[in-house]
Amino acid sequence: MDKKIAITGVILVTLAVILGAMGAHALKKVLDEQALTSFETGVRYQMYQGLGLLFLSSTALINTSSKNTIYLLLLIGTILFSGSIYLLSSKVLTGIDFKAIALATPLGGVLMIAGWLTLLINLIKNN
Repeated sequence: MDKKIAITGVILVTLAVILGAMGAHALKKVLDEQALTSFETGVRYQMYQGLGLLFLSSTALINTSSKNTIYLLLLIGTILFSGSIYLLSSKVLTGIDFKAIALATPLGGVLMIAGWLTLLINLIKNN
């Protein structure tokens, strides 16, 4: 389980670096300031969750069942939150109006918060 969490964390971090570089260079020329800021927010939160997963994979303070729950909350939350932001901010590139998925952003945020709170609760109750 820890290896899967670590690999997922590294993938999220790597993709965040790639997307961040793409946003800073290629997208800067085609997205307006608001869309670029939104895109960067997605990248930033993806990076946070990836680093969180790397911590989760390396700690012995959380049991396997709780790790799995936290992993799923952070991963699904990141996909919904950052993924929807990427799609919403890239409308000018794709020509597709992704407003139908706009509710995925706050839902993803709630899942990420739930993941971090679950981590906190497990760290506090660990003996």
